[in-house]
Amino acid sequence: MSGLLRRWAIRLVIAVCVIYGIALALLFVVQRQLLFPAGTEPPSLERAGLVGIMEPVKIVTADGLTLLAWYHSPSNRNAPLIVLFHGNGGTMEIRAAKAKTYIAAGFGVLLLEYRGYGGNPGSPSEPGLYADARAALAFATAQGIAPDHWILLGESLGTGVAVQMATEQRVAALVLEAPYTSIADVAQSDFPLLPVWWLVRDRFDSVEKIARVGVPLFVIHGERDGTIPVKFGRALFAAAAEPKEAMWLPDVGHDVIGQYAVDTAVLDFLKRNGISP
Repeated sequence: MSGLLRRWAIRLVIAVCVIYGIALALLFVVQRQLLFPAGTEPPSLERAGLVGIMEPVKIVTADGLTLLAWYHSPSNRNAPLIVLFHGNGGTMEIRAAKAKTYIAAGFGVLLLEYRGYGGNPGSPSEPGLYADARAALAFATAQGIAPDHWILLGESLGTGVAVQMATEQRVAALVLEAPYTSIADVAQSDFPLLPVWWLVRDRFDSVEKIARVGVPLFVIHGERDGTIPVKFGRALFAAAAEPKEAMWLPDVGHDVIGQYAVDTAVLDFLKRNGISP
């Protein structure tokens, strides 16, 4: 009987190991589909209520992709430009209310649509999104807007893009809504029983970069965020250099953060730092 139990125990261990290995392999294969659930419907200025407010422009990347973006030029030569890098869900269309708030305040706004999103060509990846962002900033330069007039605003996934760009250019300010230390950290938190930290390809390792960003930083995070737990936003903020400010929103989750007057808080932050149209 003991021999039979031993054989069943060995089979059970083997089965568990096989299932564990399959789960790891599956996660590795589909990780980009999970990280970049790209909205495929082309964004519409009409649906967004931005006709006559923003205009479609073409952004050409270094690897030859032509991407759609929406642009509203600053109100005057010296007014800053807010460049928004959105999160991994949907398209730039659902950021229309945010754009309207900043435009009404006199700022220029550039909404970038990533490769593979909203009908754009290409497939998203960490290097790809960085290339898209660099192309957007090159567009801003071509409009005669210098880096010290740029405000980089990242949402969720886009915070990693914004942090990277802020290490490459000295901008006016950096605003991060629901940021993370790295995608690998968040993934490990989501799958604690699997060694996924080692398998993540698109790492967006913001915590290793943020100390090199020496411009005014504003971090906003909901304390009930179940997608990117606030502990990651707090850790990133702790690693950042001064000057920095944070707004921690009690009882606020990930997808509703925009309902809590965060854009007004951003405008107040910019004003306190002498950044205004």
